[in-house]
Amino acid sequence: MYPIDLGMLRVMAHSASNQARDRTSDPAGDRSELIVSVLDDAFAPLMEADPIAFRRKFRTMAADPHAFYRGTACLFYADVTAAEDPFADERSGAIWVHGDLHVENFGTYLNSDGRLVFDINDFDEAYLGRFTWDLQRFAASLALVGWQKALPEDDVRRLVGRYLRAYLAQVDEYRRSEDDDFALHLDNTDGPIHAVLVAARQERRADLLDALTEIEDGTRVFRHDDSVRRLSKRERSQVVSAFERYLESIPETKRFDRALFYELHDVVGKSGFGIGSAGLPAYNVLVEGFSQALDNDVVLSMKQANVPAVSRFVDTAAVEKYFDHEGHRTVVSQRALQVHTDPLLGYTELDGVGYVVSELSPYEVDLDWSGITEPDEIASVVDLLGRATAKIHCASDEDSDQDLVDFQVEDAIAESVHRRRKELVTWVTDFGMDYAERVREDHALFVDAFRGGRIGVSAI
Repeated sequence: MYPIDLGMLRVMAHSASNQARDRTSDPAGDRSELIVSVLDDAFAPLMEADPIAFRRKFRTMAADPHAFYRGTACLFYADVTAAEDPFADERSGAIWVHGDLHVENFGTYLNSDGRLVFDINDFDEAYLGRFTWDLQRFAASLALVGWQKALPEDDVRRLVGRYLRAYLAQVDEYRRSEDDDFALHLDNTDGPIHAVLVAARQERRADLLDALTEIEDGTRVFRHDDSVRRLSKRERSQVVSAFERYLESIPETKRFDRALFYELHDVVGKSGFGIGSAGLPAYNVLVEGFSQALDNDVVLSMKQANVPAVSRFVDTAAVEKYFDHEGHRTVVSQRALQVHTDPLLGYTELDGVGYVVSELSPYEVDLDWSGITEPDEIASVVDLLGRATAKIHCASDEDSDQDLVDFQVEDAIAESVHRRRKELVTWVTDFGMDYAERVREDHALFVDAFRGGRIGVSAI
């Protein structure tokens, strides 16, 4: 692996970005064409491979502006990479970023130390870039949710400001403390976030196994339903070989005793993923757990990794030298950003394409925003989400296991906003409010384009 020349990570505009440079004067027709071209550029091969999956994806996106926003990180980066950024510099513009930070990408997981953690999840879009991109993307998402909950604009602005101030406060905490192992647990959270941790603690592996598998001749195998398909001997052999290669990608410090653990019981093709993973080939793999007891078998997901949206709009030459494939990139990213990751997280290759392998864990519970409605309640949530965002940025630096970022991120961010913190809060808040309005308009244009058969797959 090669260290990254940070100078090579300067953002350059994609051709689509150039069209978005002055969106305030963009006629609706031109903006509609931009939406169509960006989506086609991002998804054309996947749409061709699985048009039904993309019809479902696009219909889900058509439901409301936030669903549309979740599915269009590519459009977000077409816009933000074309705009000036007064805060990100040579260092703070080249850190690990989540890449798709919206309000629904938070939830629980069981870390490698056996503790339940509330954190950011879904690292498929992770890449190197400006620290401000994650803040901007979250701010617009929160503004969209606030609008959908009919909150007054002043309340939404205050909530975005609280999120940003909590982020900056946690950056300061990293600078002051020698202990950078911050995480949100059962013992340091309250409100809705504590409730989701409690809910995750009550989940049972046996329930997950019963839902996905059945017993045949004393051994678990996958159940047959519309979301799975049985494999031919040839395809099964290829997946098994890819699984064996995956085992080598698990760090030695996180590998379990091979005497029993990882023994493969069954494998099936899998479909039915959410907005972000539509059209991506995937498999479920059933393996032996810590013992031969049937209630501790483990289900792994082996999913093809996708090209991250931001990489379509930045200079990727230096970064590509580091990674073998997108599966490798996704796993390195998650290990950098999450620190105490799932011990089963790894990557492999199938037919020359990168795949990510991770456990389908019963302890992963997403934060549900449907019942979080009052500004005071939302405020307590965004305070913790701001801290969680700072955690992924500041944990992914020279102290982590990767060497792409060889400086202290918290120092780089602090230097970028030195004596300009209020200016940053105002700038990101204004962006979030304005961009949420842009997304609501884009959503209507997207629905019209999809209904009119102008986006890759027909609506019928």
